[in-house]
Amino acid sequence: MQSSNKIFDEMSKLMTNAMGVAQGAKTEAETAMKSWMDRWLAERDFVTREEFDAVKAMAIKAREENEVLKARLDALEAK
Repeated sequence: MQSSNKIFDEMSKLMTNAMGVAQGAKTEAETAMKSWMDRWLAERDFVTREEFDAVKAMAIKAREENEVLKARLDALEAK
């Protein structure tokens, strides 16, 4: 009976070690994937949200100014 318990203890230790190795491999894979994604994104010319919002605001303002100028031109043509 004692040898049976020893076998179960050894199997338990083996499984615990295997889970630790699997967890380490998972963490390493996640780190590698994050590093790859960070490099890939850095190589692209993506804009930040702040830059996008600033350009969007500029486009809205330019559109509004164009509408005002068009109205002035239309008024001048009507004369």
